[in-house]
Amino acid sequence: MPPSVPVLTHGSPLPAASWDIMATIFFSYSHADEALRDQLEKHLSALKHEGLVETWHDRRIPAGDVLDDAISAELERADVILLLVSADFLASRYCFDIEMRRAMERHAAREARVIPVILRPCDWHGTPFGKIAATPDDGKPVRSFADMDEGFLQVVRAIRRALQASAPTAPPAPPSRTATKPHPQQPVRPAPRSSNLGLPRRFTDIDRDRFRDETFEFFAAFFENSLNELAQRHPDVEARFKRIDAEAFTAALYRGGKKAASCHIFLGKLPDGIAYSSSESQARNSYNEILNVETDEHGLFWRPIGMNIRSQDAARLMPQAAAEAYWELFLRDMRR
Repeated sequence: MPPSVPVLTHGSPLPAASWDIMATIFFSYSHADEALRDQLEKHLSALKHEGLVETWHDRRIPAGDVLDDAISAELERADVILLLVSADFLASRYCFDIEMRRAMERHAAREARVIPVILRPCDWHGTPFGKIAATPDDGKPVRSFADMDEGFLQVVRAIRRALQASAPTAPPAPPSRTATKPHPQQPVRPAPRSSNLGLPRRFTDIDRDRFRDETFEFFAAFFENSLNELAQRHPDVEARFKRIDAEAFTAALYRGGKKAASCHIFLGKLPDGIAYSSSESQARNSYNEILNVETDEHGLFWRPIGMNIRSQDAARLMPQAAAEAYWELFLRDMRR
């Protein structure tokens, strides 16, 4: 595989004028990946301390500003555009049809550098940015690393290499006609300021409820699609998905006509929980695991209570990882 150092498709660095001061990085991302975006921004702290980059994303739009106008203006002034790629990014009309397409136009015109950052596994290779070398190395998703810090480190190193590759080199000075030694040109330095400008985010009850409801709908689609795909790949297996109501669904797998695995997933009685039962019984007073919404200063996430998913191994689950955890519980009976 070629080294995953992002390069312009034309093979030329950006115009020198774009790089003689601090570079601006624009995050193009789905809000479903907000926690991962926050983690990446932390990992960019060293570049910020060195005065090499500043970052921007839509959460920095002041109250009262027109969202589309603010995003468009920042996208136009950005030197580096990070596409934070996931299935949610690809499914977002705004991310894919507006931000990404304008980013690729600026990339082709050598006005900015686009770097695809693969956050979660998805089918991105056939997209307009699929021909640009992605990061982490070989396009391995950040979420696929046993230690996500290692994945983010590869992303930051790729960004640093991209900045270095785009830094202009001064042309050789013409021969001097005098004996006076010319003074070296002083680099342009950014105005001093702190790079510690983040503030803790506060989440309301409606934020938690929306996160829970959106995750539950994601679980339903995830299970239905996974059941169909599994049945297609294994001729001796039949699958059944049944949506009970807006707050519950069941899933079952049959091998040779005999039920081999089943589950009931529903919104639990705990305030923010999504419960898992290894039975198709529609009773909602028993379960084998519950995932609860939790928050910190950066985002919302899921944490299991630890009945069948070890909480120390799943301290911060995003919806994709939470769905995978329940899918693994479901398949456990099938594999016995």
